[in-house]
Amino acid sequence: MARVLDAPLKGVGDFVAMSLDTFVSFPSIVRQGREFVEQSWFIARVSMMATILVAIPFTVLVSFTLNILLREIGAADLSGAGAALGAVTQVGPMVTVLIVAGAGATAICADLGARTIREEIDAMEVLGIDPVKRLVVPRVAASTFVALLLNGLVCTIGILGGFLFSVLLQGVNPGAFVDGITLLTGLGELILAQIKAGMFGMLAGLVACYKGLYVRGGPKEVGSAVNETVVFAFMALFVVNTVLTAVGVKVLGA
Repeated sequence: MARVLDAPLKGVGDFVAMSLDTFVSFPSIVRQGREFVEQSWFIARVSMMATILVAIPFTVLVSFTLNILLREIGAADLSGAGAALGAVTQVGPMVTVLIVAGAGATAICADLGARTIREEIDAMEVLGIDPVKRLVVPRVAASTFVALLLNGLVCTIGILGGFLFSVLLQGVNPGAFVDGITLLTGLGELILAQIKAGMFGMLAGLVACYKGLYVRGGPKEVGSAVNETVVFAFMALFVVNTVLTAVGVKVLGA
């Protein structure tokens, strides 16, 4: 039994150790400005179109379902409140989870994994260059930054998409929709959504960097590491989303 648990426990320990090294080394980001900008653009480039394509059907589905329920109880004019609450508190962070982990994190893992099997990481260590400071910190920072931007984009698309769909296709009064946007969604909900997005981006970046740096073998193992990045990132992110949502409801509802 102990031998069965050795590999998973070692993996968890290595991930925690790398994460702690990353947090301790985070001030070095001021010397990695160019790498941070390049990685931010790299992640945004592979994530932007996917974010738009995923956000539109998500928001349309939420608005359509919600408006049907509101019509049943004679409260169709409250569709703006529901669309804003759903887009800001749930749809935005969840789409950010899917895109950051499914597109951005896999690209990071593939890049670092290729460097690892070519022994570039070992060469950096021989030269006295810390891979965590040089490679991990700017990528985690970029992943966090892009996640915040993507969350804002998804929230905007969600509210605009809900407005167009509700007004043009379901006959909701446009003035009532706009008036209801801030009925249930305020600054607290927006801050919670941004905290979620930032945590998701940071965690996805850490998982991707860990799987990329600790890959062993050849190109086949890099492909396996990329697949594992998606699975592990999704598992961790959904757990974090549940915890943050529960804490947010407790704090904002107090």
